[in-house]
Amino acid sequence: MTDSYTGVIDRIEEDTAVLLLEAGETREQLELDPAAIPDAGYHEGAVFEVELSGETLERIEYRPETERERHERAQDRFDRLSERLDEE
Repeated sequence: MTDSYTGVIDRIEEDTAVLLLEAGETREQLELDPAAIPDAGYHEGAVFEVELSGETLERIEYRPETERERHERAQDRFDRLSERLDEE
């Protein structure tokens, strides 16, 4: 059985890439060999579609559009909070 997740690179260390996996409200952490990360997504905050069979990585696909959308939503939230602080 294969499970699908959205994965976000939390950090890249010397010999490990740490992805935070999301499936609905479920959040897990997955440690991978950095060589398994596609070159285009080899940076913190990169977003992937990840498929696991048990604990075995079956597929990882970089999703730059999803990454951009998430970044824009986060920036919008930050801007709204900043405006409220400026009003006080």
